Amino acid sequence: MSAPAPTGSPTRSRRTKPDGGDPHAQSLRIGDVARLVQTTPRTIRYYEEIGLLPEAPARPSGRHRLYTPAEVERLREVMRLKNLLGVSLEELKTLLTAEEARAEVRAQLSREDVVGERRLELLHEALGHIDRQLELVRHRAAELTKLEHELCETRKRVRRKIREYHDAEERAAR
Repeated sequence: MSAPAPTGSPTRSRRTKPDGGDPHAQSLRIGDVARLVQTTPRTIRYYEEIGLLPEAPARPSGRHRLYTPAEVERLREVMRLKNLLGVSLEELKTLLTAEEARAEVRAQLSREDVVGERRLELLHEALGHIDRQLELVRHRAAELTKLEHELCETRKRVRRKIREYHDAEERAAR
């Protein structure tokens, strides 16, 4: 499901890239980004502070922090994983760090000069990162399964009490 488009005048809230590049590759102010991904500017700043998002690049005093399309996509992915997995921020950071490491391994593997033993080392490294990510996801899945079981048992007890109530009503009516 895509987030709603930002409201307001595009000339007021959006800025084109300073290099005058592609007009479709626009950078956005923090408020616009927050509306796009349905969060708050405070959350975005906090995620930058704790390292879930890259910190703002240096800029002249008084200038607005602008977010590139790549940074917006990174924030979308952070929010998606946080909502999907329901993990702590520390767990989310671990997951994202492993993903970044896997991306680096993929980049190295795509080079033509990486062959033989080095290629095998990189594949084993990627496997380790994937295993860490799977461990976190499986832990979350196990917790959800446990909760599902508890809810199913509670539902059975409530249904039993409803039946008992109806049975008592029927006996009283006779």
